[in-house]
Amino acid sequence: MSLPLIYKGIALFTPGGDLIYAIDPEKQDRWHLHLCAALQEILGLPEPPHFLVPCYTATVDRWRDPASGQIQTAADAYPLVFRYQAILNVIFQSDPLPWKVVRVPEELCNPMVLASYRAAFPQLWECHDLMICLGRNDSRVLSSWSAAPSAIAQPSLKADEAEGYVLRLFVSGHGANTARTLQNLHELLEKALPYPYTLKVVDVFKNPEQAEEDQISATPTLLRVWPQPVRRLVGDLDNPERILQFLNFPNQSIL
Repeated sequence: MSLPLIYKGIALFTPGGDLIYAIDPEKQDRWHLHLCAALQEILGLPEPPHFLVPCYTATVDRWRDPASGQIQTAADAYPLVFRYQAILNVIFQSDPLPWKVVRVPEELCNPMVLASYRAAFPQLWECHDLMICLGRNDSRVLSSWSAAPSAIAQPSLKADEAEGYVLRLFVSGHGANTARTLQNLHELLEKALPYPYTLKVVDVFKNPEQAEEDQISATPTLLRVWPQPVRRLVGDLDNPERILQFLNFPNQSIL
C-alpha cells in the first residue's frame, strides 16, 4: 500500500527491539499513547508502557509548503532508536529519510530509571523482533511482521484461526537486500491481496530452530502457512506475478 503524500508517521520501539507504528494522514487520529495501549494488549503487559515515551519513539511529518507547493519532510528519532533508521525508512516507504536525533536532557531518558521497569514489564526486554502496523481506523492490530519463533504468543495470528493469509519470510540477516525485499513484498501484499494477512520475517541466524522446523534450505524463502496446503517459494522474490501465482491469485491485477 502506497502512503499518502501528506501524513504523520509515529513509531514506538521496545528495549528488546520490537516495533509498533502507525500512519496517520489526518495527523490527529493516532498518538504514541495508542501504540502503548496496543503493546499492552499484544504482549500481555500489566498496563500501557507509557514510560517508553518519548525515549523509544520516532516521528515523521510530511506536509506541503504553502509557498513553494513542495512536499517537505521532517524525521525525528530519539537517541535510543536512532540506529533503526533502515527499518524506519522501510515502514515509512522512503529511503533515505532526513533523520535527525532529538537531543534530550539525560535525566529524561536515564537508563537506570528505564531499567527499573524491567521487573514489571519483562516482555519489553525480550527480543521478539515484532514489526506491527496499527490500523488507521481501528485500535486493533491489522497486520503484523515478526522475526520471532512461532511459539511466541500472538492470539489472533494462529494459522488454524486465521481469516486471511499467514506467511513466513525466511531471510539471512537484516541488510539492504532484506530491507528492499520486505518493502517490495509488503507493498505487493497490501495492493494485491483481497484478504488480511500476517507476515512473519524469520532471520535464520537468530532462529535456526524455526528454519529447521520448516525445512528451510535457502534464503530468501516465502512460506505460505495458511491457507493450507503449505507452499514455499524459494529464491527470486522480485517477480510480482510469480508471487501472486504462488499465493493462488494468478489473475490478480497489481496495478
